[in-house]
Amino acid sequence: MTNSGDEERSREAGGGGSSSEGGDSPSPNLEWRFNQTLRNVQGLLKGRSFPGKVLVTRKSETMNESISPRPPEHERSYEENYFRKGEHEPHSFEKESLGSGSSRSGSSPSIARVPSVNNEVASPDTQRSSFGARATDSARVTKFTKEMSKPAVILEKLRELAWSGVPPYMRPQVWRLLLGYAPPNSDRRQGVLSRKRLEYLDSVAQFYDIPDTERSDDEITMLRQIAVDCPRTVPDVTFFQNEQVQKSLERILYTWAIRHPASGYVQGINDLVTPFLIVFLEEHLEGNMESWNISQLSPQTISNIEADCYWCLSKLLDGMQDHYTFAQPGIQRLVFKLKELVRRIDEPVSRHMEEQGLEFLQFAFRWFNCLLIREIPFHLVTRLWDTYLAEGDSLPEFLVYISASFLLTWSDKLQKLEFQEMVMFLQHLPTQIWTHHELEMVLSRAFMWHAMFNSSPSHLAN
Repeated sequence: MTNSGDEERSREAGGGGSSSEGGDSPSPNLEWRFNQTLRNVQGLLKGRSFPGKVLVTRKSETMNESISPRPPEHERSYEENYFRKGEHEPHSFEKESLGSGSSRSGSSPSIARVPSVNNEVASPDTQRSSFGARATDSARVTKFTKEMSKPAVILEKLRELAWSGVPPYMRPQVWRLLLGYAPPNSDRRQGVLSRKRLEYLDSVAQFYDIPDTERSDDEITMLRQIAVDCPRTVPDVTFFQNEQVQKSLERILYTWAIRHPASGYVQGINDLVTPFLIVFLEEHLEGNMESWNISQLSPQTISNIEADCYWCLSKLLDGMQDHYTFAQPGIQRLVFKLKELVRRIDEPVSRHMEEQGLEFLQFAFRWFNCLLIREIPFHLVTRLWDTYLAEGDSLPEFLVYISASFLLTWSDKLQKLEFQEMVMFLQHLPTQIWTHHELEMVLSRAFMWHAMFNSSPSHLAN
């Protein structure tokens, strides 16, 4: 992240600050962003200690003092965009946010703690903090609209905005730009997309739409494995059990694997297509995701959506090539870094896991392989991926901090479990009731620890 990006995200959080002087002093923009994030988290945690001896205390105050204000008409649960009953309004971004502020007008909202299995489950109203509404306040929408309307989008500026969440109806355009699939210049954009979509269509005809007699044995085996994995993709979401959806996944994955022989298909890549598929389908389908019927879309539209998914997946994995090559050394390297980071942040948890003989590979390999898609409710995935894509080439490094923050959400719980209990717990984490509040907490801690530890010369040596 550049200093300009740090400054923008500091302003988005409502922070300011003065620059520090001296060659050894941290960047003032980074310091502002760090301090504001810390203040936001302090307001949320109210007296709770972070792992790593970072004590946070603050007097009770409303959430709205630490984030941009928003008017009452913006109040609607963002999770309901995909799962609510009733009419879907994909282009009415002003109505999408977290919380039900109308019932709390004139009073301070509840201050939630770090999610913990030891705590009582909070009510939905308590869990929905306005922290998660940052992507939907009118000031941010205006900034996105202004940036996206320029003849040439400034990608660094767009990354600064996207890190804290993208307006849902803007996601298709923003994601294409962040991944470098669509060009920044608006006058070239449609032409490039049309050409790339035709290229995908040609690849499908050349590699997928052929009889097995024209495939090698390895290609037949790979296609069969993909066909087996597609029905297993996001099994908790009924939409992905649709036969047409699975056929689209199969075409995308097989075409990608054939055109990327260094890795070929690796189990877990099927999960990585799903956020793109949902986001690009939203441009054409309305209503509850579970009621979507892609058969109403024309073959040309389906082909365009598949092409966008294919190229965005390719761009994403270009920055993580060794994560999916033989033995997946890139993922093994991240697992090692995660272990070292947890040891530095929360030594008691690290020591307990080591004493119990628990290896990080036993749970964290899947986290990195599937980018946490299997660990959180699916309606939170696109928000998480806003930050992923905003990180750009720095994503693998930042994934370590997100995973550490995710794991240490249950610091107290883990220290009470023995080996077998820990394995079962980490493979079935209690995130089913998570909302954007919990996810924002994970991201906030990840950013804080990245700012605290990443500049240390001895930290996480390669």
